[in-house]
Amino acid sequence: MLRRAMTLAYKFEEITARELKPSLYELDGISRATIEAHYKLYEGYVNKRNEILGKLDGADLASANQVYSEIRGLKVELSFAVGGIKNHEIYFENLGGGGGDPDGPIGDLIKRDFGSAAEWRADLKASGMAGRGWAWTAYDWDEGRLFNYVGDAQNTYPIWNATPVVALDVYEHAYFLDYQTDRASYIDAFFDNLDWSTINDWTSRSQIRK
Repeated sequence: MLRRAMTLAYKFEEITARELKPSLYELDGISRATIEAHYKLYEGYVNKRNEILGKLDGADLASANQVYSEIRGLKVELSFAVGGIKNHEIYFENLGGGGGDPDGPIGDLIKRDFGSAAEWRADLKASGMAGRGWAWTAYDWDEGRLFNYVGDAQNTYPIWNATPVVALDVYEHAYFLDYQTDRASYIDAFFDNLDWSTINDWTSRSQIRK
């Protein structure tokens, strides 16, 4: 008797890449060419997410193995694709503003947890210089505070039960066209283009309070 490969117990829907805010094509120090190339990479993550989930519907769960198996390969790479989607959606949305020091709820939280906006900026920049892929400012719900975390890949966000409010992409694709290997200058430009109104909206909707 033929046995059909076991299938997932849920149905998935394909997603499409979110459109960018028009302001992202007019950033100070980050070129339109960089944003367009960066967006194509994000679209690739969306397409791979859809492709992998399609392949998971029908994968043989009984053959799962930690050394090598279809289910392992698909699940691991799904985490990379989904991480790439979520990280980039935060990154693109938190740009497009006038930068400067944060105000509102996020400004209050940064002052409380870092001492000042300048100290927060210095710590996030150092985190970005130390990371191989990402640095995030995130609110740790267990500790009740903001912290700047380092991640080396799309799927190595280090903390459970933490909500990212600022995402800094430090992969070379984020800056090489404009700055070659000068990551530090790119990070300065990143700060100059932060959209604090969007970040404050996330902070309020997530009910992160001082």
